Amino acid sequence: MNRLLSEILAHADPSQVEGLSRFFKTGPGQYGEGDLFLGIKVPVTRSVVRACWKDTDFADLEECIMSGYHELRLAGLLALVEHFSHARRDPAAQKRCIDFYLSHTERINNWDLVDLSCYRLLGEWLCDKDRSLLYELARNGRSIWEQRIGIVSTMAFVRRGETADTFAVADILLNHPHDLIQKAVGWLLREAGKKDEAALCAFLDARAPLMPRTMLRYAIEKFPEERRMHYLSAGKRRL
Repeated sequence: MNRLLSEILAHADPSQVEGLSRFFKTGPGQYGEGDLFLGIKVPVTRSVVRACWKDTDFADLEECIMSGYHELRLAGLLALVEHFSHARRDPAAQKRCIDFYLSHTERINNWDLVDLSCYRLLGEWLCDKDRSLLYELARNGRSIWEQRIGIVSTMAFVRRGETADTFAVADILLNHPHDLIQKAVGWLLREAGKKDEAALCAFLDARAPLMPRTMLRYAIEKFPEERRMHYLSAGKRRL
């Protein structure tokens, strides 16, 4: 029996379905079109995963991540993160987690599924390895979700004080038309700036006039007002 699946289903709350469906843009033509919800909020899903992940195997994770229900896919991804994190002394076990993750990217199909899994899995895995995969995902990802994985995974490096890959991947996505990519790039630039403000300013000095407004606003959100207005003015020159 798949305990994780059963426990998640037991927490379904139909009263929450409409709100979650609206929040994750599941209407016709929206980025989450057709996604299904059980009505379970993230803290509840996290609690269930903490209680159940040790009882899951890869067949259980497969069943969850292949589900049409958003919360089951999230539960499977969070359980996969737990397996990966608790296998630090077993590179083969960690690689199996990464291989599983990369073979299921078509199921990682909303921003929260990306953001709550990719840097804790793929980013951590690549901290001491070649990182060209993230550049490839950003450049040639089959979906905006794979491209978002490319940039958000660099959070693992930023948290270690390494910002070069974030700036380089941001450059690849600089003119991306989708606001979910623009927001992700701006967010990661902002986080990189917390570690190296001079590097962020140098990046913006060269690129602010080229950046989509949404991306720029996210990147400079924590700047003092005067500096923020300086870069917003520079950004206006692209209009």
